[in-house]
Amino acid sequence: MNKTKRKIFETSMKLFAEKGYDATSIEEITATVGVAKGTLYYHFSSKEEIFNFLIEEGVKLLKNSIAIKTDKLDNSLDKIRAIVLIQIKILVKYENFMTIILSQIWGTDARSQMCKNYVFEYIQMIEEIVKEGIKKGEIIEGDSNVIASGIFGFTCSSLIYKMRHENKELDVAKLDREIEKSFIKKLKP
Repeated sequence: MNKTKRKIFETSMKLFAEKGYDATSIEEITATVGVAKGTLYYHFSSKEEIFNFLIEEGVKLLKNSIAIKTDKLDNSLDKIRAIVLIQIKILVKYENFMTIILSQIWGTDARSQMCKNYVFEYIQMIEEIVKEGIKKGEIIEGDSNVIASGIFGFTCSSLIYKMRHENKELDVAKLDREIEKSFIKKLKP
């Protein structure tokens, strides 16, 4: 991605997270980036295309990071631990992305549907690991969808935790240990 496209991407993500998609205009994006509308339209045909690109790239980053890490592990609980840590790190590093996708999943429009589908695909990745863990006796018997959704939700609540403590830097390792103690270790049979 070239420098201008990256700047449009990052600025749009920040504005969408702070103001919401509907309240952010193309004019505001171009003014903040410091480019003409024609330059923006050279890279993206519409605000909707910027949004779609942003969500697709963010989800791809999250899924690829998890696939790379979990493919090297055999134990399902170790895979879940890796997912939680990666998800926390992405929440911290790409807070705006997570704010956008989580805020959009509640609507019924096309954008919301797209975000919801990506979230459900991601939870499905976790669910497959949970199913495997149950089958191998590494994870307690239970509804794999509920467990996977819980893992996703419990980790996403880290964003709320981070917002509540925004005056100090989030200790990723400490939060990871707390999630391990409060949730993950309870998945062990």
